[in-house]
Amino acid sequence: MNISVIVIGDEILLGQVIDTNTSAIAKSVGKYGWRVNDVQVVADDAEAILRAIDRGFRNSDVIISTGGLGPTKDDITKLTLCRKFGGTLVEDKSVLKNIENLVSRRKMKLNDLTRAQAMVPTSCSVIQNTVGTAPVMWFETPEAKVLVAMPGVPFETLTALPEVVNLLREKFPSPDHYAHATLMVGDFTESALAEHLADWEEKLPPHLHLAYLPQPRLIRLRIDGTHTDRQFIESEVERAKNELVSLIGSAVLATQDLTPAEILLEECRKTSMTLATAESCTGGNIAHTLTLIPGASDIVAGGIVSYSNDVKMRLLKVRASDLETHGAVSIPVVEQMAKGALQATGATLSMATSGIAGPGGGTPEKPVGMVCIAAALCQEGNVKVVSETDYFTGTRKRVIDSATTRALLLALRLLRKS
Repeated sequence: MNISVIVIGDEILLGQVIDTNTSAIAKSVGKYGWRVNDVQVVADDAEAILRAIDRGFRNSDVIISTGGLGPTKDDITKLTLCRKFGGTLVEDKSVLKNIENLVSRRKMKLNDLTRAQAMVPTSCSVIQNTVGTAPVMWFETPEAKVLVAMPGVPFETLTALPEVVNLLREKFPSPDHYAHATLMVGDFTESALAEHLADWEEKLPPHLHLAYLPQPRLIRLRIDGTHTDRQFIESEVERAKNELVSLIGSAVLATQDLTPAEILLEECRKTSMTLATAESCTGGNIAHTLTLIPGASDIVAGGIVSYSNDVKMRLLKVRASDLETHGAVSIPVVEQMAKGALQATGATLSMATSGIAGPGGGTPEKPVGMVCIAAALCQEGNVKVVSETDYFTGTRKRVIDSATTRALLLALRLLRKS
């Protein structure tokens, strides 16, 4: 089944807010073989919203809209939906009760604007928003097409999506069964991996599909399968996954959809290792990426953001002579940073980065995007260090993100080879 998405909000069009809801919707419905085939971003303008709805229903049986449901005057989506589907706005007692509970939990006072969130069109069915004040609203056309209006706040949309998707599955049952598998692959560019797998991919049966989803220094390979026989398609996807693992070999980092940080934490957990970071150009991003994951406190001992040479010397014991001779962005310095992180924190595995994230600060010898990365592993009193120099491109954020990913993967490689 095809689904159209309508993203409503001036703030999206102005670039003040990034739309993350569409990807969340696509990921949620993709589990069941559905796909988002049309995305429209429109202003908080009634005519624009109505045109988008007409187009969405021409392309799909289901529209999911996000945004425009706030309490302020510029949020006009509810009134516009009354124009499209009929009915009037009335106060819904169940929505009001939900709002009162939310306001009470947040130790806030219920004002008139927030109370007005309980006003919903009589032409819709309400799905409670358990983490926000704007309810999810379900509309149906005489032709049995559906529009689901969801809040624009990503956390609220993510929370409500499972219930919305389950209701859509009940409304639009399908004889097809869907299965998928994911491999996380390093050490390949997208084109090199596609070339490596070309013969295998050419022989894929029509019920299987392979997708390449590249990230900085990482590729997510996704195998999708659809068939009316559940057991058959699940076994086919499993077979394809095993064949890919055999073809790609050690470049397969994980056979699940995991981030590099999740993979590294799990590997550390299996081997009773603890982690530390020493970061210059990444500014704590590696530690941040790791500690975003629940349970990281069992593994992550600590981290040092050593932007200045003084901190590198005092806290990480980097030799002044090496800083003077080689500069802060160098392999000798970053290797000492990695060792120093082990000593400072008592961890058994560490990562260190030092580089030039840009946009300024580069030289012909050390251009913007150059990053030296090291990982150190302590086992039975012996410390092994590996290091590399990478040259990343793009914005400052992209350089930092790429260096973060590469540092995590370098530590993972070191740990797995130990």
